[in-house]
Order: sequence, then structure tokens, then C-alpha cells
Amino acid sequence: MTALHPTALRRRRAELLHRVGSARTVVDVFVQAARRLHGLVLHDAAAWVMTDPVTGLPGAPSLLDGFAAPLEMCTEHWHREFVEDDVHHFRGLARAASPAAALQAAVAEPERSARFRWFVRPLGFADELRGVLRAGGVTWAMVTLWRRDGEPPFSAAEADLVAGLSTPLAEAVQRCVRDGLAGEAGPVRDCPGLLVFDEAGRLVSANEQAGAWLDELPRQELVPTPFGLQVPVWVLVTAGRARQSLAAGGDGSVRTRVRSRNGRWLVGHASATRDADGAPAGTAVVIEPASPAAMAPVVVEAYGLTEREQEITSRISRGAGTGEIARALHLSPHTVRDHVKAILAKVGVSSRGELVSTLYLDHFEPAHVAGIHVDGPH
Repeated sequence: MTALHPTALRRRRAELLHRVGSARTVVDVFVQAARRLHGLVLHDAAAWVMTDPVTGLPGAPSLLDGFAAPLEMCTEHWHREFVEDDVHHFRGLARAASPAAALQAAVAEPERSARFRWFVRPLGFADELRGVLRAGGVTWAMVTLWRRDGEPPFSAAEADLVAGLSTPLAEAVQRCVRDGLAGEAGPVRDCPGLLVFDEAGRLVSANEQAGAWLDELPRQELVPTPFGLQVPVWVLVTAGRARQSLAAGGDGSVRTRVRSRNGRWLVGHASATRDADGAPAGTAVVIEPASPAAMAPVVVEAYGLTEREQEITSRISRGAGTGEIARALHLSPHTVRDHVKAILAKVGVSSRGELVSTLYLDHFEPAHVAGIHVDGPH
């Protein structure tokens, strides 16, 4: 394989960053980067996955570039990522001096890696290069490149090249997320659904996205409306509770979380309103994907974690050790270990890796699967 001339390398890298700089969505960041990375680092397949910036766990969206594997195999892959000793775990790379590294460069014999034996080799690959996209100490995405049998292993220079793209690509993802939160970007299907009810609880208006979100909800206890939309009873109850809250002197705001039919968590925000004279004027319900902050109470309720235990669990998911957690939370290492023991007991697991795996499979994997995109021919 002929190495690129430094001038050509700089030109292609600049083109990649230029294209990524004009991307409007996270998926587009991945698409633009993936297509141009082929001209910088030879690889046969790749997977790009956005991570939750709070927990560092794989989330959505993601992009598969020349890669295909059974869903069960991918699920097992992520489970082992958290519980199995191996080289270059993503959580380790997120905290390493260099955010990218190749598998073969780390082990004298690839077969010594469990991931190589059961995942990389069975899929027909001979080497793997992993990288995390991080900026400001936060991991925004992960990328994995694979080479098939017959190709040379990834070189140190290629790992350095991917590492050098980590921060600018992470900043591009961060920008798209920020713009999406501000309503300036993002695919239409991620726009919230809005339902407006009158004082009697009758649906009086809805936006274009409402129907799509209602279709994701479990199909039990549906109430027909004049709009042709069937609204779940829990939505009506949430709106009613918001009206009751306002009548009782509260702020008229109620939030309900529900798992959709495809497995991801959604949240319904209900806000009771008043007219210009201060009289009750109806209720607006917004349906959208649940953010990590919105999901935190679910985790607390599901496992009975205290606020401190939840905070420690979040840091464990990002790969922090006992000493680091103790310093960050101004606790003694002994106190942290006691908290960890209590957390493991409540969740019903025996190790930190199993804890992260359980939280990922229960709360994040469905969103990851639902957000997979496949890149077409380049």
C-alpha cells in the first residue's frame, strides 16, 4: 500500500473537515466523514456511533459503512464491551492520551484478543482501528474501521491520523446537537409531536409530527379523535393531571415517560394554560424522545438508586475509577466502594462492567438500534 504524499494527505484532510463543517445533522457528519476517510485510511468497513454525552454509552444515530452483522451479534458485542477484558475498550480510549488505536498493534498475536476471536475474525476482518471523537473532555461519538484478510494491519501513522480527527469531528457532532436543540437543524422525524386539548379534554389541534409519534406508542387503550388520530389513554390522563395541578395551585406541568413499540423511551410533557383573563384555557402535550436527564428518574425508580448512587453510576459508565470518583465527589475511596457495593446489589450484578452492560441494554440499546443508518455507494 503506497503512502500518501504529505501534500495530498493535507488536502484530503482539509476537504473532509470542510464537508463536515457544513453538515446539518449528526448523520450527515458521519456520512461526509466516512466517505472521505476512505481516501485517507484504507479500510473495508466502518461503524460510526453517536454516544450519550452524559454517560458515554452508545446511542443514536449511527452509520454503517460496508458493515453488516446479525443484530444478536451486535448486541453481544456491546455486552462484552462492558464485561470482558480486552484491548482498547472505548471507555479506555476516551480517557487515553491518544483517542485512537489499532487492535493488532496492541497484541503480538490477534487471537489473544477475545473480540478478535469471536467478532472481528468471524466477520472476515483481519484488523480493527478504533477511535473516539471527544471534545472538552466529552465523548460525542465512536468510530471503528476494519480491514479484511490480505490487507496489512493498520499502522501507527494511520492511528495518529484518526486521532487527529477526533476533536474536529467531535466538535461537528456537538454543533449539530446544539443546533438541533435550538430547532435550527435535525431531521423532521425528530421534531416533537404537539397535541392541544381544550378544558374538557377534547383534542382541538395537533402538529404534523404528532401522528408519527403516536404511531410509535404502544397500541393499547386508544381513544379515537375527530382528527383521525388515536390517542392513548395515558396521554389523556397526563393532560388531565396537568389541568388538576393548575386548578390546585400548582404549575400545571406534568411529565410521563413511556417506552415506545420500537423500544426507545419517549416522554410526554403536559402543560396546562390560562387565557388573558387568567381562566383555564386547555392543555398542550409535547411528545418527544426522552433525554438522559429525563431518563434519570426512570433509572432511580427501576433500581431504587439514591441521588448519590445515580451520580456514581453515571461516572462508572464513563470509565472512572474509584480514586477519580472520590476526588470528583469529595468522598473517601472507602465511601465510594461502599456506594458501589450498594449499587451492584440493587441492580443485581456482580461487577462494574455488568452494571454498565445492564444499563445500556435496558435503556440505551433500543435507541441505538432504532437510529442505525446504512451508507450507500460512495
